[in-house]
Amino acid sequence: MKKNMMLVISSIAVMCLFLTACTGNGATGSSNGNSGITTLKLGYAKCAHCLPMSLTPQYQDKSKVNIQATSFQSGNDVLTALTSKSIDVAQVTYLHFITALDRGLDIVAISGQVNGGSDIIASNKLNLKADDWASLKTLVKQRKADGKPLKIAASRGNAQDIHLRGELQLHGINPNKDIEFVNIANPADHEAALERNEVDLICTVEPSASKIILDKKGKHFAYPYNQAAGNLTNIIVTRSDVIKDHPEAVKAFVEANMKVVDKISADKAPWISVIQKNTGMSSEVSTRALDNAYPDYKMYKSKTLAIAKMMKELKYINTDVSKKVEKQMDYTILESITGKNASELGDN
Repeated sequence: MKKNMMLVISSIAVMCLFLTACTGNGATGSSNGNSGITTLKLGYAKCAHCLPMSLTPQYQDKSKVNIQATSFQSGNDVLTALTSKSIDVAQVTYLHFITALDRGLDIVAISGQVNGGSDIIASNKLNLKADDWASLKTLVKQRKADGKPLKIAASRGNAQDIHLRGELQLHGINPNKDIEFVNIANPADHEAALERNEVDLICTVEPSASKIILDKKGKHFAYPYNQAAGNLTNIIVTRSDVIKDHPEAVKAFVEANMKVVDKISADKAPWISVIQKNTGMSSEVSTRALDNAYPDYKMYKSKTLAIAKMMKELKYINTDVSKKVEKQMDYTILESITGKNASELGDN
């Protein structure tokens, strides 16, 4: 009797191990118990224009998808999680999207999210007026001639870096020859760099930008949105296997994201709340930050191609990914939901 009982227990244990091995802990979508509803794991970064992603579970159709949202320290971490199949859907920047294409990774863009969030801030000691590019250009030439080039900072490889370099070039300032570029990876360190006079200007991200200005550690100089990439910042991406295996769940996710975009476009209170909750920033800082953020679920292909071109010129990527951009920006889900054609959704 005892021997038989041990055999039964052993058999059950083996069966449990077998089921665990078959089910696994990876993302790639998973069935939610007996309901048959697919769970999609969402990853997003911690910045003012990224944090609305935390609201998507509130707007999901629970009969179609179960969204599990997780924040990451940076967009790079989110991209790594997506490509390693730890998550199924990701909010990243257009730069991450293009970098992934350059690396030959499986990535598909399915929706826009929020754009903007970049601000060029000048040190108080420069006494520059907002948008006075002529004076800045004169100062750049003078400092270069004196052998003390202006130190202009950003977090290398992020949206603000590209926005900054494109805007400088647009106004006749060569970011590779006329200034000294300073890489400060963590935006949380940008304010201290200005305060210690380690840099003269910095292109940073919200809500750090608003905090610097409200703390009077620097002054707004310009929003860098006149260059070819415009104000493009965030994009929603997934993998082809997720779309293939869970098309209805992915569509339901995009619908939830669109509802969030519509909500925060009309009412910024939930947005301000998630910024305060996740960053510890004051209501004043959070509110100001949203003056420089533009919710939009469209995906703008021509500007995406402009970003890819700039990244190639700056040697951030090694190959021309223009054909991959054309192929991997998938408008079909947005078309299905909105009833609009791709050209109305940014494919132009």
